[in-house]
Amino acid sequence: MGRSPPRSAGRRTGRFCSEATHDGVPSPRRSHYNAKLDAEVVWVGEGEYQISRNPADVLTTILGSCVAVCIRDPETGWGGMNHFVLPYETGAGKGLPSVQLRYGSYSIERLVNALIARGSCRERLEIKVFGGANVIKSSGNIGHRNADFVESYLAHEGLAVAVSQLRGTAPRKIRYYPTTGRVLMRVCKPEQVPEALETEAYLPFDPALVRPSKTVLFEPPPGQRKRTEKTRQQ
Repeated sequence: MGRSPPRSAGRRTGRFCSEATHDGVPSPRRSHYNAKLDAEVVWVGEGEYQISRNPADVLTTILGSCVAVCIRDPETGWGGMNHFVLPYETGAGKGLPSVQLRYGSYSIERLVNALIARGSCRERLEIKVFGGANVIKSSGNIGHRNADFVESYLAHEGLAVAVSQLRGTAPRKIRYYPTTGRVLMRVCKPEQVPEALETEAYLPFDPALVRPSKTVLFEPPPGQRKRTEKTRQQ
């Protein structure tokens, strides 16, 4: 049985942009309609960013040691999210767009520039950052290094952070509404998101390895209270 389209379907033209992890070729739009949210849920994988100004779009990802930077301009209505794996580029695959977007120093710049290219202004940008958890002991403190990096980078660029949920030891699931800045965050148990553990396992050995992400949307067991933080437009 097919799913009903969102009420906003048909008004999406020209409102979406994506970057891929594979040789700079735009990735297919990985999304599905969520009837409960009445929204188009768009997945943001490792080494990707997505931007939108459609009120029907919700950008989502799952973070372990990785960090997501969520940025919007309240005046233009454009907003976006990235998902980076490590702070700086290493030697392997250096210079390839497919690899560069996995690194915060490049990924954040690309996201900001994409918004500015659509009329956004740096002084108006509202920024929220999430992730950077040390999910497993053998990860070499990668999560907290990512958290240190994103705080230092944004401060150096003169970009103020409105909301920060960084570090810790648990994965996070993020849903971001790019036009309003609303965020839904759920702290997860590692076994609920095996993809996060998978990422932590290979990063110390080959941090430049490019692997496609899988979309796993999950619901808490019956009777388990959701741990959700709701951040509304300030």
